[in-house]
Amino acid sequence: MQPLVSIITVNYNQPGITCELLASLRLLTYSNYEVIVVDNASPTQSPDPIAAQFPEINLIRSSHNLGFAGGNNLGVAAARGKYVFFLNNDTEVAPGLLEPLVALFETNPQAGIASPKIRYYHSAGLIQYAGCAGINPWTGRGRTIGSREPDVGQHNGSFATGLAHGAAMMLPMRVIREVGLMPELYFLYYEEHDWCQMVRRAGYECHYVGAATVLHKESVSVGKASVLKTHYMYRNRLLFMRRNVRGWQLWSGVLFFLLVAVPRHSLSFLLNARHDHLRALWRGLRWHLQPHNVHHNHFLSV
Repeated sequence: MQPLVSIITVNYNQPGITCELLASLRLLTYSNYEVIVVDNASPTQSPDPIAAQFPEINLIRSSHNLGFAGGNNLGVAAARGKYVFFLNNDTEVAPGLLEPLVALFETNPQAGIASPKIRYYHSAGLIQYAGCAGINPWTGRGRTIGSREPDVGQHNGSFATGLAHGAAMMLPMRVIREVGLMPELYFLYYEEHDWCQMVRRAGYECHYVGAATVLHKESVSVGKASVLKTHYMYRNRLLFMRRNVRGWQLWSGVLFFLLVAVPRHSLSFLLNARHDHLRALWRGLRWHLQPHNVHHNHFLSV
């Protein structure tokens, strides 16, 4: 019998989008999986339609918005699977998604986390993710393989890679129990990158599996240019560097970020009269100056 896979997705004010994902999951060819939907205290759009249309799923209603990591971690507490697959609610899946991912873990005990190929849903055939070379320690930004390339089969292989993608990633439950849950202090963005680093520091590998495919609608919940995204992207880019980069690379990266990236983007927001984004950027930076946020260093436990 195939090992049980627990599929976890977080819903926030998007029951229609989540139902589209769940409809695609019904077409999976894998025979043994459960689906857990965590509603992250949606303020205006009830998750009731999700439960009504998909009675087979386990709908967990959080009393508070726990963020991306917190919502997923709440799902882990209810998961029974040997493997846990985290999937953004703004995705849809190919029917044969799970088999290649499970096969990787069943044959490679050093594999600790893996992501499938991710294509843009609204851009026919364009790749979003086919592996990642890791986070640049000077810019704090990821270097994604295959980004915006037409998918003509050039990334159908599988290999160890730098980082998984938070929109779709699988881990064995034993690895989660060993390394700990997804770090919740990020709230939104960069938490999956930090988790990959935790997995790799524990001696496991991160993998890309090109035989599995997910289609990503991207940024449906927060908006492609939302103030919320601006705040957390800048706050958490610096937080990731503080927790995962050491020595001269850390200091040179922080200086580049503060003296080059921040002034450039601040000027862009100012010239384009996007003052709300400018304020969000600087709120994100000020977070690091608060006394209880000063010591989030390399090996902070969460």
